[in-house]
Amino acid sequence: MGDAFRVLILDLLVERSEFGHGGNQEVVGPIARHGDVEVLLVTPQMQSADSGRRAAREGIVFLTENDVPHWDHDYGFWEKCEVVMNGNLASFSRIALPLEINDEEMGEWLDNVDVDAVVCSGSRRNVTMWEGWMDSSASLMRVASNSGTPTLGICFGHQLLCKSLGSEVTRAETMSSGVWDLSLNEAGLDDELFGLRKERADGPVVLYSHQDHVITVPECCELLGSAEHNTVTAVRVIGEDGKKLPAWGLQFHPEAAKDRIERSFGWGHISEEEMLAFQREHDGAGVLEAFGDVVLNHRR
Repeated sequence: MGDAFRVLILDLLVERSEFGHGGNQEVVGPIARHGDVEVLLVTPQMQSADSGRRAAREGIVFLTENDVPHWDHDYGFWEKCEVVMNGNLASFSRIALPLEINDEEMGEWLDNVDVDAVVCSGSRRNVTMWEGWMDSSASLMRVASNSGTPTLGICFGHQLLCKSLGSEVTRAETMSSGVWDLSLNEAGLDDELFGLRKERADGPVVLYSHQDHVITVPECCELLGSAEHNTVTAVRVIGEDGKKLPAWGLQFHPEAAKDRIERSFGWGHISEEEMLAFQREHDGAGVLEAFGDVVLNHRR
């Protein structure tokens, strides 16, 4: 796609189409305001070990259905699709995430893939219930966030990013699902990711759905904000030189647009209780708009 933006997404909610593919579109939409976007989706929780080894050797390896033996076939598999967004073309393709490599090798792979942004979605899996595929995913988030590449971890992605950088993550007895205020500290009030908030002067209104909690801030991160039920809610990565990097972890779901919530309920992907808990308007769209501006300003 020529000079299109290129975004790599750890696509971990494919079995919930509105929060998976739909959520990915909410993330990509603000970037597509600035031009065409090529989206590379990685689903390490479903791909074969062989495809991961090939990616480690060859770089970009496009996946076929044979490469994803753990695919949830209640949701149709597709290798590629195209969507017109904000007047520009967004193309989505599935590629393999390399396996069994160290951070230096992951950095070389990421350089070869040559992306403008890395995003990790939420997941029905849990950081506190570690699975083998999470090793490479954590390496990707750690390497991307320290490379100067715009990086965004959402919910599970926030937990994975923080865990990869040294945080402790614990599991609560119950889910936290609802729309609550996020209180920003001084650093958060000045942070570019929250400059478009509308609802509250001291922080955005945001939507949560999680049971794992990050309880310590990595030494290489700055805390930006907390919620009443969740202390480490938003963080930003700081480089070795002390400068702020364009990399964030957010415990909340900025991509959970209200119409997608309602469709998810209609399709049986969330309960009526969850749907009702998510009715309050929130500032997620503004957060994603701000991240889109970050991607534009740091374009490769």
